[in-house]
Amino acid sequence: MKIKRCPWAEASALEIEYHDKEWGVPVHDDRLLFEMLILEGAQSGLSWSVILNKRQGYLKAFDNFDAKKIARYTEKKVEKLLQNPEIVRHKLKINATIENAKRFLEVQQEYGSFDSYIWSFVDGKPIQNKWKSASEVPTSTKESDAMSKSLKKKGFKFIGSTTCYAYMQGVGMVNDHLTTCFRYKEVKNLSK
Repeated sequence: MKIKRCPWAEASALEIEYHDKEWGVPVHDDRLLFEMLILEGAQSGLSWSVILNKRQGYLKAFDNFDAKKIARYTEKKVEKLLQNPEIVRHKLKINATIENAKRFLEVQQEYGSFDSYIWSFVDGKPIQNKWKSASEVPTSTKESDAMSKSLKKKGFKFIGSTTCYAYMQGVGMVNDHLTTCFRYKEVKNLSK
C-alpha cells in the first residue's frame, strides 16, 4: 500500500526524508532554529529542493550554524564562501547570514533563548491546521506577518512574511501536513 504524503514531498528521496522526519516537527533547539532560519532565507527565490541538496554543504561552510562563529566572519571568509559551490553563492544572502547571526545572539541575550522569542508568535504551541488540499495552504498569515515585521525591526535580513511562514511550517510552529498525509496525526500528537 502506497503511503499518502503531502504532494510537494514526492519529488525526490531527499524531500521524502525531510517531509517524513523533520517537516512540521516542533523545534525548540536554538541551533536548529537558527539553521532553519538561514536555510529558509537562502531558499528565497529558489526551490526548497535546491537548499536540501546543499544542506550538508551549508553545515560545513557555516561551522554547523554556530551563530557565535558566524557573527565573527570577515570579508576574507565571505570571499571564500562566494567560491564554495556547495552553498548558494549569493553575496547578499551570505552577508545576511552573518548579520542574522549577530541579531540572533542579541535575541538570545534579550529573551534568554531564540526559542522563547520565536515561539511567542504562536503563543508557544503549534497551530493545528486541517487542510485537505495543497491549494488551501497559505503562503503567509497574520502570524508570519507579525514575525517578519518583528525580525526586520530587530535587523534580520531575508525574512519576508512568505519566508517566515515557510520557516513556521518547517520548525513545527504550524502543522500544515494535509489531513490525508500519514504525518498529519503523528505531528499533531508531537505537539501535545
